[in-house]
Parts: sequence; C-alpha cells; structure tokens
Amino acid sequence: MAADSTGAAALAGAFEAEPALGRPRGLWSDAWRRLRKNRLAMFGLAALVVIALVAFVGAHVEPFGRYAPNEQNYSAGARQAGPSSAHWFGTDQLGRDLFARVLEGVRISVEIGLGTQVIVLIIGLLVGGSAALGGRFFDNLLMRVTDITYAFPDLLAIILVRSVLVDRTWPVVTNPRVLIILAIALVSWTTVARLIRGQMLSLAERDFVLAARALGAPRWRIVFQHMLPNTLSPVIVAVTFGVPTAIFAEAALAFIGLGIPPPAASLGTLVSQGYAYIENNVWNVIFPAAAVALLMLCFTFVGDGLRDALDPRTR
Repeated sequence: MAADSTGAAALAGAFEAEPALGRPRGLWSDAWRRLRKNRLAMFGLAALVVIALVAFVGAHVEPFGRYAPNEQNYSAGARQAGPSSAHWFGTDQLGRDLFARVLEGVRISVEIGLGTQVIVLIIGLLVGGSAALGGRFFDNLLMRVTDITYAFPDLLAIILVRSVLVDRTWPVVTNPRVLIILAIALVSWTTVARLIRGQMLSLAERDFVLAARALGAPRWRIVFQHMLPNTLSPVIVAVTFGVPTAIFAEAALAFIGLGIPPPAASLGTLVSQGYAYIENNVWNVIFPAAAVALLMLCFTFVGDGLRDALDPRTR
C-alpha cells in the first residue's frame, strides 16, 4: 500500500513538472514567425519601410526635402553636375536635383504598383469567384475571356488599353496616374482570377464546406466565411509578386513616352531623359535605374518570404 502511494505521488510529481502546453498558433501568427526567420524577406521588408518613409515623409523635411523635384537652376555648373554634398545624386540637364526627382519617381512607382494590385484583386475575385460558383456555363465563358486576355503580350495589351482609355471622356481617366493604374490592372488580373477559381473549386469539395452545406448554411455564408478566407494565402503571395511587375510595366511605359507625362518624375522617364545625356553624366541613368531595381528586388524578396511562410507544406 505504501509502495502504491509512493508511485502515485511520483507520477503526480512528474505530471506537475511537465510544462503546460502553450496555446496553438494561428495561421497568421505562425506565418509571421516563419517570415521573421527569412533574412532576405525581412531585409526586403525593412528596406521598403525605409524607402517609403524617405519618399513619402522625408521628402517634406530636411535634409531630404531641401529641393523641389521641378526646381530648375541655370547657373554656371549647376546643370549635369555629378553627385556632391549639395546634390546627392547630382543634377539633370535643367539643373534639377536628381535625388528629389528620384524620390518623386519612387512615390509614383509605389502608388501605381499598390493601386494596380488593389484593382487586380477586385477583378480577380469577381471573375474567379463567379467562374467557380456560377456553374459550367459561366465557368467556360469567363475562363475563355481570361485565356484570351492572357494570350496578349502584356506590354502591347497595356498600350492598347491605355489608348482606348485616353480616347474616352470618363472623368476618372483624366488623372494620368489613374489611367496607368487602370491600363496595367485591366491586363494583369488573369493570374489572380485563375488562382482564385482553382482554390474555390478545390475548397468546394473539402469536408468543412460539405458539412456547412449539409447543415443548411446559406451559400453566401459558405463563400464568405469558409471559402474566401482559405484562398487568402496564395492570393496574398500572387498580389505581392504583382507589385514589382506593375512597377516595371509603368517604368517601361514611361521610358517609351507613354507613361505619366512631364514634369512628373517617373523613374522610367528619368532613365529615358538621362539616356540622352549619358555621355556627359552617367549618374542620370544609374540612380533612377537602381531605384527601379531596388524596388522590384525588395518586393520580390518579400513575396518569396510570404510564399514560404504561408505554404502549409513547409510547416
């Protein structure tokens, strides 16, 4: 009897010494934990935060905002000057501070990249969700439209859509930035639409959706409460990768003269203008091109990190 009581006490002590299990992590907390372990992703995220602060906030305070982007200077030695303490990136052919113009170009690129993906996400949800839930007829119709849109070369399709929007008299298209955002978004939504359609078709056969349907849950509740939240992970990754694509598309349009018109300092426009004077001042090309490359690289690093963090196979 004493041995039994001793064994029970030892067993109870072992259970008391066992540490309590912590609360299980949710999807997003677990994804953030794994994202923090990805050094390239965190470097890209930190760099984007610094770039955004300098471009959007620092441009209005010293020392970053000492010159206006369109402030010209025709005094001796002020034009086509190299980097110096007065002009960190040098000056262009009109004596304008290149650093201030690059900051304006970064603001334009970020606004267009993010704005484009907002519209891409809306169109992708509408088209992909309708194709997955609207029956075979709507599925075939919308997917054939998606295939036709996807078949066009991206840059050529963007130029065609831009030309159509310019010919219209819609008030929303009078803003050059909105025009570029719409032109890029109306061409770039196909990948997100296909992704959402595939995810929803797969989720429609999952046990938790079938159980909700068997319990009599209305269709709208099944879609918004059970299906859409489970499509967010791959969609977030696709949208993140879409931002550098939109930035590059805007820079390409500006380089060939179809982007935001001067005097706005789009990065593509800065590269195009600097190329004409590259023999006199190579910095006018290097700094805007480096800004485009840095933005695209940082968003790509973040996208790679999100893809690994949100992939259930890597848990």
